[in-house]
Amino acid sequence: MLLGGLRYLLPVIKAAHEQGYYVITCDYLPDNIAHKYSDEYVNVSIVDKEAVLRVAREKGIDGIMSFACDPGVIAASYVQNKMGLPSFGPFESVEILQNKDKFRAFLKENGFNVPQAKGYDNIEEAMSDSAWFPWPVIVKPTDSAGSKGCTRVDRIEDLRPALEEAMQHSISGHIIVEEFIEKQGCSSDTDSFSLDGKLTFVSFSAQRFDEVASNPYTPAAYSWPSTFTAEQEAYLTSEIQRLITLLGMKTSVFNIETRIDTHGKAFIMEVTPRGGGNRLCEMLRYATGVDMITAITRAMVGDPIKPVCQKPYNGHWAEIILHADQNGAFDHLEISKDLQAKIVEEDLWIKQGDKVEAFEGANNAIGTLVLEFATAEDLEQAITHQREWLKIVIK
Repeated sequence: MLLGGLRYLLPVIKAAHEQGYYVITCDYLPDNIAHKYSDEYVNVSIVDKEAVLRVAREKGIDGIMSFACDPGVIAASYVQNKMGLPSFGPFESVEILQNKDKFRAFLKENGFNVPQAKGYDNIEEAMSDSAWFPWPVIVKPTDSAGSKGCTRVDRIEDLRPALEEAMQHSISGHIIVEEFIEKQGCSSDTDSFSLDGKLTFVSFSAQRFDEVASNPYTPAAYSWPSTFTAEQEAYLTSEIQRLITLLGMKTSVFNIETRIDTHGKAFIMEVTPRGGGNRLCEMLRYATGVDMITAITRAMVGDPIKPVCQKPYNGHWAEIILHADQNGAFDHLEISKDLQAKIVEEDLWIKQGDKVEAFEGANNAIGTLVLEFATAEDLEQAITHQREWLKIVIK
């Protein structure tokens, strides 16, 4: 059983069918694209863990996960533990990872580098408590995904609108105000794999943002390798392993966000037991040959998996998240022939005349480009001067 219905599930459904598995997809939106490719669709809210458990028992499932769909991770873990199915780890640990407030507290209690942060369940409390805020801060829902509801705030005059925006995007009505960590180089958002609690494949990316987008904190591109040093990656790998061990986590793909601050201090920002959105596992399969999608699909029904081992990047890779700068109707995509890259895949999700919205969150993406570069210099030039070779024409 797969929770969610977005297109990021399509490679998982494909991998499951290649193993001969029967696939049930679930959410409350029957028109979502993944349901057209699964064997069965069930209309159930994936944030209602008891309802998902009831359906799982009725269907007699052998495994469940929420791949690239953050809201379903809690329900998937709950069902795993209640039904004795292969699991990411203890339900209580997954709850910690899935709640930004609890996660920050756990990191602090266990001696990890962690930004100052505090959670709130009402706006007035946050406003009255603002004396401690280490400006600038970032305001987020504790339980949303895709960067929805996230706002950097540099002064108290702009705090209330940010709190209101975060509250609107929180499922539980809980938000967090957190010290904004100014980064050195690029932050990383990419996927890794643990088998029985041991990290067997770890990756770090260069996460890129569009500074002129409606929401400049929504990832707009990724590249591999990262901008971290070997020493920084080694330290973060050790700390991620320590975290997984402390929480008793087992076998999972983990989407992990990390960053280095301007003083060289390394932070684990997010760890969640699911494949990341934006096709990160697929990109890593291109860049390294490591197939975490098939491995986790087999593991979640208890079948043996081929070893998922550390492998180097076979070149310089980038993924561009195609998006519009404004609301309107999509007309066409222009890619200059001067681009110094091999276009491995051009995946456009819309057609001419379709309505598009400005880039507020990951749900506003309109497609992806997979690019392979001959050199790191060619990659950096293309990423930092994207508007010189890529145009998304909106009318």
